[in-house]
Amino acid sequence: MTALVLPQPAQTRPALRRLARRVFAAFTLAFAMLAGAGLIQPAAAGKIWFEGGVFGSSAVRGYDVVAYFTQSKPVEGKREFAHKWNNTTWRFASAKHRDLFIADPAKYAPQYGGWCAWAVSQGATASIDPAAWRIVDGKLYLNYSKSVQNQWVQDIPGNISKGDNNWPDLKQKLAAG
Repeated sequence: MTALVLPQPAQTRPALRRLARRVFAAFTLAFAMLAGAGLIQPAAAGKIWFEGGVFGSSAVRGYDVVAYFTQSKPVEGKREFAHKWNNTTWRFASAKHRDLFIADPAKYAPQYGGWCAWAVSQGATASIDPAAWRIVDGKLYLNYSKSVQNQWVQDIPGNISKGDNNWPDLKQKLAAG
C-alpha cells in the first residue's frame, strides 16, 4: 500500500492562489461571454429592482437580512415572518427581526438592491449567494459567490466607489424594465 503524501500548508498557498486566479478568470470570461450573448443584461425586470423580486422569489433568496447584523451569519427566513417592502417580499427568522426591519429598512436592506456587489462595480447585475456577504461601514454587501467575493475584497473601497457610481443607472434600468 502506498502512503499518501500531502503537501505542507506553505506549499499549497501559491497553488491555491493560482487556482483562485484561474477560477476568477474563468468566471470573468464566462460573465463577459454571457453578457455578449445577451444572456446577462446590465439590468432586467419591470418595476422591481431588488434581486429577489425580479425572479419572483423573496429578497436575498429568503434569508433574513437583519440576522447578518445581529447574528453575524446568514440565517434563513420563515414565511410566517414575511414583510413586503419596495414590491419585494422579505423573510425573517423571527417577528423581532421583521419588526426591526420594518422600523428601518434602509439600515438592513443590502446595497445595490441585493445584486452582486462585484457585478455592480463592473456595471452589470448578477444574482447572489447569501453566504457571500460582508458588512462594511454598517452596510450589507452581497456577492455572486465566495470566490467572487474574494476578488471584491481585494479593493473594497474602490469597488464600493465604482458600485456607488454605477448603481443609479442600473437601478433606473431595472425599475423601467
